[in-house]
Amino acid sequence: MLFVIDITFWYVFFLQLCRLKDNQFFDSIQFDMVSAVNKNENSCHDCKDISCAAAVLNSKQLGLVASNSQESFLKKGEVILHQGSLTSHIIYLKTGLAKEYIKQTGEKDQILQIVKNHTYLGLPSLFGDRINHYSYAALEDCKICYIDINKFNSLVRENGNFAYEILVSTSRDSLNNINRFLHRSQKKIFGRVADAILYFSKIIYEANQFELPFSRQELADLIGVSRESATRVLLKFKSEGIIDLKGRSITIKKLDLLEQISQKG
Repeated sequence: MLFVIDITFWYVFFLQLCRLKDNQFFDSIQFDMVSAVNKNENSCHDCKDISCAAAVLNSKQLGLVASNSQESFLKKGEVILHQGSLTSHIIYLKTGLAKEYIKQTGEKDQILQIVKNHTYLGLPSLFGDRINHYSYAALEDCKICYIDINKFNSLVRENGNFAYEILVSTSRDSLNNINRFLHRSQKKIFGRVADAILYFSKIIYEANQFELPFSRQELADLIGVSRESATRVLLKFKSEGIIDLKGRSITIKKLDLLEQISQKG
């Protein structure tokens, strides 16, 4: 009998507790449950695709990133970021490849570079005029994270190591692009195509066999020549045994010779 009374007492006590003003008891439980779910779904602590910059953040700062970011999936060909739009987020490319390009009125798009995974997109706008000066599009299925730009900016100010890694990343990209454009302007078409093949081999894929992530027209846009000229040189390289070419698949057969063509232009 006493056992029944005890159970009844605690049951009534629990009901009264649940009737607290504004349902504070249930709200508290719900908040903890939602927080736990969000942490599991969008945790930066255990992310296998974490960037070198984010890796130097402490637990609290990683939590700040997680609570102010949103993961998204994009199909090949989808635009990630539009040129001319206002910058509200920094975008982190977790997986996949993307192209960075400038849209020119009445002219072909100028492809600036190919962006690998574990890279932040839109960084030039972080310290500039808050307008995106480049467009980005997925060259293959991509997983990205949108990070609130104000929170990202605060981390740059608060954490010197994080700011250093971001600076290293932007400086490296800028120098690579400047060198590529300077060398390209001084080379003839054979040198440009050789440069492009080595660019994909050494920087993008880190392999002597790879598949171009886009069409030959886009390859031509990357090096600033016509599609017909780019195709003619690729077939010339194939006929001379420098590369093997099957559709978009390229295998470098004579790396030394390809490097000589690249250097001599």
